[in-house]
Amino acid sequence: MNTPQLPVSAADTVQSPVPTSIEVLNSECFCIGLDTAALRRALESEIGQVGLFDLIQQRCPYLFAARPVFLSREHALRMTQLVRAIESVVALPAYRDEALATAPAIARHDPGGAKGVFFGYDFHAAENSFGLIEINTNAGGAMLNALLARAQRACCAAVAGLLPPSATAGEFEDGIVSMFRNEWLLSGHTRPLRSIAIVDENPEQQYLYPEFLLFQRLFQRHGLQAVIAGPTEFTLRGGVVWHAELAIDLVYNRLTDFSLAEPASAMLREAYLANAVVLTPHPQAHALYADKRNLALLSDATRLQALGVPQATQDVLLAGIPHTEIVEPQHAERLWRERRRLFFKPFAGFGGRAAYRGDKLTQRVWQEILAGGYVAQALVAPGGRVTSNQEPVQVLKFDLREYTYNGRVQWVAARLYQGQTTNFRTPGGGFAPVYEGPVEGSGRLLSKSCVPTQHESRLFLLDDNEVKPLAHDRYVALVRGEAAAAEFADCRFILVDWYLRLACSQPEAIVNETRSWLVFDAQGAIDPRAAHAIEAAPVPTEAHWATVRALVFGNVRANTHPEITP
Repeated sequence: MNTPQLPVSAADTVQSPVPTSIEVLNSECFCIGLDTAALRRALESEIGQVGLFDLIQQRCPYLFAARPVFLSREHALRMTQLVRAIESVVALPAYRDEALATAPAIARHDPGGAKGVFFGYDFHAAENSFGLIEINTNAGGAMLNALLARAQRACCAAVAGLLPPSATAGEFEDGIVSMFRNEWLLSGHTRPLRSIAIVDENPEQQYLYPEFLLFQRLFQRHGLQAVIAGPTEFTLRGGVVWHAELAIDLVYNRLTDFSLAEPASAMLREAYLANAVVLTPHPQAHALYADKRNLALLSDATRLQALGVPQATQDVLLAGIPHTEIVEPQHAERLWRERRRLFFKPFAGFGGRAAYRGDKLTQRVWQEILAGGYVAQALVAPGGRVTSNQEPVQVLKFDLREYTYNGRVQWVAARLYQGQTTNFRTPGGGFAPVYEGPVEGSGRLLSKSCVPTQHESRLFLLDDNEVKPLAHDRYVALVRGEAAAAEFADCRFILVDWYLRLACSQPEAIVNETRSWLVFDAQGAIDPRAAHAIEAAPVPTEAHWATVRALVFGNVRANTHPEITP
């Protein structure tokens, strides 16, 4: 027998620590996933919406992603700081005057105190990139993400701590109801809120219609009457908005007709201007936050200085908002030349519609952009998430959304997708929960976080009576002649080396197995010549295998013969 050789992979495991950065977690951690059975239970038992699971499966099968997204504490803090910085600027009278000067006239109507529910600050964040890509004022998906939090499965106790407690989703939902009641109170009403209309054009045909049903059920559970309707289904009588015979106190506005300019929105427009209903979010919120021209102002140091924005706030804005400018014909040549590093978006765009990566532009589309109504934003690379460790490997892009109300972050979610923008059409994609990992200065996750897939060797000495684990470091020292083992003097063993794949630091499968004779001399040093002289092959007994497996995997699989997994 030759001198025992260290497996290359085992030596690498000892000498090179396994990286556990956020990027590696998003590439290699498959310990948490969507539990579809729990999703069905949450819908039909906890929420009581029978049939909604099947509706989601039929209408929008790619609504929920298979895997979560991991986010560093550093990026999470930067996101929150940027939200606060923007809110502080929007509060400035000079900013409001400038933003509203170019907005539709309805945006200058006083909304009566309502702040606007469910703002969505959307970010790209990766190891070497970070940026706010847009702000939405009727961001969808909040209820769906609360539901998703109830339906995550962890593979082991080590990562179960990453999952939010089941009460978290319920607290978020209670906060949603409180938010709508606060909008009602801020609008000057003293009696309790009684009714809410969830309004969108042809709501039953909307991709996120299942969320409308969840909102309706949530409101009803809290004693509020709730209807889902299109904007043409209402009448204004006696200064009150009616849906059939139900008087509507508040409209939860999901329309993408942000200025209520379409004929279908005429009644809501009239009611809003007459202060006959609380509309949230409202046209003024969109003009102050979601109009893409605002990003050009917020990423321009000269204009921020002119508004009187403090330097510390400017620093946060300029570091977190990619440079944005309004597309103007006099700059056409330069913008075309620089297009590969730009993203073009319409002023009032949403959901990635009519938005284009510069490197994908055709001349026809470029001429449409030059006709007006577009901004050019510096590209910020999205993060990437590997969703499976099986071939073929699927890598999806993701963006991050902070749902906020009145400047306070309520929830953070991700959206996984392929293509230029989020689309909910990608297998394995959709809304994903976000797990925040505290990061040390070195960029390594602290011990609480999930450790991604890794490998290690486990060694065992087998004789006629027992199985003895052998520490890898000690084995290395013995092989190199740097140490002796007096307790093994004049003994011989079968050496079993299992190369294991780990998940969250726990053995998951045997990747490779080697067996050899290991003989010690009278001083307890390894004697390779004596091992080589043994003619019989080293064959462990079934009792040996049971003990080894029990030591590695626990008693559950102790009596099974080892299988080698590629």
